Amino acid sequence: MAFAIFATALPSHAADQKKLNILFVFADDWGRYASCYRGLDGRASLNDIIKTPNVDRVAREGVLFKNAFVNAPSCTPCRSSLLSGRYFFNTERGAILQGAVWDSSIPSFPLMLRDAGYHIGKSYKVWSPGTPRDAPFGGQQYAYEKHGRAPNNFSEEATDRVSKGMTLPQAREEILSQVRGNFDDFLAARKPGQPWHYFFGPTTTHRTWIKGSGKKLWGIDPDSLKGKMPKFLPDVPEVREDVADYLGECQAVDAYVGVLLKRLEESGEADHTLLVISGDHGMPGVPSGKCNLYDHGVSVALVMRLPGGKAGRIVEDYTCLPDLAPTFMEIGGLQPPKGLYGRSLLPILKSEKSGQIDPTRTTVITGRERHVAAAREGFLPYPMRALRTPEFVYIRNFAPDRWPLGAPGRITENETPSQQTLEHNTFIGFADMDASPTKAWLVQHRTGSEGKWFYNVAFGKRPAEELYDVRRDPDEVMNLADQPAYAEIKAQLSAQLLKTLTDASDPRVVGDGKKFDRPPFTGDDDPKPNRKPGKIPE
Repeated sequence: MAFAIFATALPSHAADQKKLNILFVFADDWGRYASCYRGLDGRASLNDIIKTPNVDRVAREGVLFKNAFVNAPSCTPCRSSLLSGRYFFNTERGAILQGAVWDSSIPSFPLMLRDAGYHIGKSYKVWSPGTPRDAPFGGQQYAYEKHGRAPNNFSEEATDRVSKGMTLPQAREEILSQVRGNFDDFLAARKPGQPWHYFFGPTTTHRTWIKGSGKKLWGIDPDSLKGKMPKFLPDVPEVREDVADYLGECQAVDAYVGVLLKRLEESGEADHTLLVISGDHGMPGVPSGKCNLYDHGVSVALVMRLPGGKAGRIVEDYTCLPDLAPTFMEIGGLQPPKGLYGRSLLPILKSEKSGQIDPTRTTVITGRERHVAAAREGFLPYPMRALRTPEFVYIRNFAPDRWPLGAPGRITENETPSQQTLEHNTFIGFADMDASPTKAWLVQHRTGSEGKWFYNVAFGKRPAEELYDVRRDPDEVMNLADQPAYAEIKAQLSAQLLKTLTDASDPRVVGDGKKFDRPPFTGDDDPKPNRKPGKIPE
């Protein structure tokens, strides 16, 4: 379709020019999985199997970011960073997951857009778990969810409908109709000519989901993943099925994108809307994914379509999701506040080039403090920071004596919880990895030759420093930090990381470095009534 000329669409000088709308699809736990990424890394991958025609269309008509990362691989801190444009560690209690409290003095782009005259609305998850729920978006007063929340759990909802007599196409359409209805309600509520921002945050890619649903609902054969699994994932039937089910939920997100695209076109707003699609971190319930600073945990899909922008570009600039906040602010004609980590992506979106556009965008900073409150004794975090460059990942583990994914709990030398427990109760042990069939396989095979290496990679304690050469080791399983040949580059990356963190006043490296190890950042602040076995509160 034809899009309006950019110069007339973007309000840059004329105050009376209509501002662009912003449609933002941000899926929970959706990593870098879309078929538009197929082949970009020059090797076999899970993207060879997944099919996301709607996300692919947006990439063809806009820009695909090859190197997009989150600031923190945990829902709430990632979203704190995203919504504010700050480093996650500069968002006070927004820097942790369970026990998070939003600091209302921190500006957030949705509320800034609202105050600038935008009609704002959201469906499903924006900022949670945390108190008040979705506070950076103004809470639930801007929620449009009356048509239903089934899109948050596609496999469960579709399977239930089919069990009650629906055909799969009927079940699928009923779920998609809720996406359509909620978006229609949002559009109907705006004033004539009012610019709008809609945040669509489905959680279907957040565990749990139905075993076997990838094949039953989406036709993804687990055996098609043979030879395409990253090295840290066991290439065995149980794990392949688990990954296939996850990819099915990713394809559900793509189906939702298709609904939104169609309604956007039917409303006549497509040529005046910035469309952005991404996710808040990597795959849950598997090694090296969610809660880890390896690429599998922090690398995400990012595609953007700007009216009038040159289509079909693949950008190699290193991008971090806090960049979206100042981008959206600039679209809304707003001056970004001081103290932001993110930098507007509008110059890249307006460029006609592919490849590396901004020569200064060659690194990103990622980090983590606390995820599950009680994962370690004393409710302590596992503090990590990392520097990612085109060649290396350098990770600093500030408390290597602690368990990176939580204490073993009831997983001991003499005790192995049941398959059912390990698949559904996250808190039984290593609580910073979600319960899953993959987690069950790792625990049950932890002493045998088939699984011992994978178990140790996933759950074992880690050294103070990690260094990976991603050109030779893209799955980041060979730590080079102690090798003399890499001593110089390790020292350089360490110094660069610590200087950046110090300049940003990261509490982990300024003062006594213990701010996140003390109340109110530690403590059993998780609301027990909302704690369901195996699932972190959304």
